[in-house]
Amino acid sequence: MKIVILDATALNPGDLSYDCINQFGDVTSYDRTEGEALTIERIGESEIVLVNKVPITENILAACPNIKLICVQATGYNIVDVEACARRGIPVTNVPSYGTAAVAQFTMALMLELCHRIGLHNHSVHQGDWTRSTNFCYWLTPQMELAGKTLGIIGFGRIGQAVGALAKAFGMNVIAYNRSQCDEGRAIADYVDLDTLFAQSDFISLHCPQTAQTTNLINAETIAKMKDGAMLINTARGGLVDETALVEALESGKLRGAAVDVVSQEPMKADNPLLSTRKCIITPHIAWAPVESRQRLLDCVVENIRAFLDGKPQNVVNL
Repeated sequence: MKIVILDATALNPGDLSYDCINQFGDVTSYDRTEGEALTIERIGESEIVLVNKVPITENILAACPNIKLICVQATGYNIVDVEACARRGIPVTNVPSYGTAAVAQFTMALMLELCHRIGLHNHSVHQGDWTRSTNFCYWLTPQMELAGKTLGIIGFGRIGQAVGALAKAFGMNVIAYNRSQCDEGRAIADYVDLDTLFAQSDFISLHCPQTAQTTNLINAETIAKMKDGAMLINTARGGLVDETALVEALESGKLRGAAVDVVSQEPMKADNPLLSTRKCIITPHIAWAPVESRQRLLDCVVENIRAFLDGKPQNVVNL
């Protein structure tokens, strides 16, 4: 079995080992792969493709007829043309729950940063502002408690529910919007429609996949429905947010702040409008990055390959 890893360092910058894949066949690994032509060349006659952020298009599938399995080393799989794969009978697998704890934890970290701007104050102290202060304390931004505030969660699957449970521990009221509802979700939050969520939430956190229906879900029209002074957190996909509309809402004061771990194009482009406002906290897509969660991801990729070879595919998203 010929196996290719197209962008190995996306998951493993050096602190994990891909040796676990060798048990399944002849493995070729590349740190990064860019462009259709190079992707086609590197896949070649490979039968199993491991990918994180390299797009797998219909053109690539047509040029690489030996592909039998595509393993996305992530939960989101929008970089693969899953319908084209389905037409060819190629299963696409993902890893659905490796990062639940990590992303939920990071979401709360962003929420707390919006409340306290800890990084800003740490920088101020190291710049000498406290040593020059005539008061025993000072703050550069208004401070906020989470207790009693309402968190609206859009996308209430594993991660959304984990965030909701943490928010309740802080004394927050939790409401949620999801296409389907379940008893586990009802134990954490009150399900509401989107308009109600926008109108009632002090914080809105995005945890839904990016689809044709959710692309630019946060836009000028939906922002207008939000509370004045609400805050937005996005650890899901950058394409869920119209970034220009978000900046306009932040600069006008409609929204008090935002914190995003994802943007519309990654790596971030120099002309991204979010860079023009200091009211948006931006981190470089690291909510999933703790070594514990990445090891779980790799372990699941191994099991996805094993299950496929045993004739019992698991975590298939397109067949």
